Amino acid sequence: MTFKPIRDRILVRPEEQETKTAGGIYIPDNAQEKPMKGTVIKVGTGKVAEDGSIVPMAVKEGDVVVYGKFTGTEVKVENVNHVILNEDDVIAIVE
Repeated sequence: MTFKPIRDRILVRPEEQETKTAGGIYIPDNAQEKPMKGTVIKVGTGKVAEDGSIVPMAVKEGDVVVYGKFTGTEVKVENVNHVILNEDDVIAIVE
């Protein structure tokens, strides 16, 4: 299945979270925090401005981004969890 976000949306694969603390204690899935960092897999065409022109995306495929903790929509693509975000939900690009 191919997956292409539309307009100013991006498909992000969240970074894997640690399941064990530095002290060796395992953290159950329901106690882990949601990831806030991930890799951009696909990007849409860009935001439509009021005059009808397309504003290009600031992020591109392969960028590592930081996004808000409770933003986006979780989807499963090819049995891997992903998040669909609006470009405005991205806080920073990690360089």
